[in-house]
Amino acid sequence: MLSSIHHIAIICSDYERSKHFYTEILGLKILQEVYRAERDSYKLDLELNGQYVIELFSFPNPPARVSRPEACGLRHLAFAVKDIGKAAEDLSKLGIQAEPIRVDEYTGKQFTFFSDPDGLPIELYQE
Repeated sequence: MLSSIHHIAIICSDYERSKHFYTEILGLKILQEVYRAERDSYKLDLELNGQYVIELFSFPNPPARVSRPEACGLRHLAFAVKDIGKAAEDLSKLGIQAEPIRVDEYTGKQFTFFSDPDGLPIELYQE
């Protein structure tokens, strides 16, 4: 029935800050940006390596949500990287502190977590 994940939708509290984070820091490319006046809301479509992956929304005064990796609901957003050490170092140079790199006990692969501007947990997982 399902063929793939189409996209992930994220509502942010500060549109410009999150737009900068996802495009300038993480390097996602803007496909389309739309302002919806009736909702006082932006919708930013982002792609990674030619694949549509994230819809970034802004809404006036969105309610806060618990956002820890162990909270019920969305656990985290994960991106694959070729070199986790370099990726963590690149984030650090941009002022983003990732957790210490860990090893997945089942796959032997390395991974780490950091947060977006609203505290959404983001994982980097070495391919």
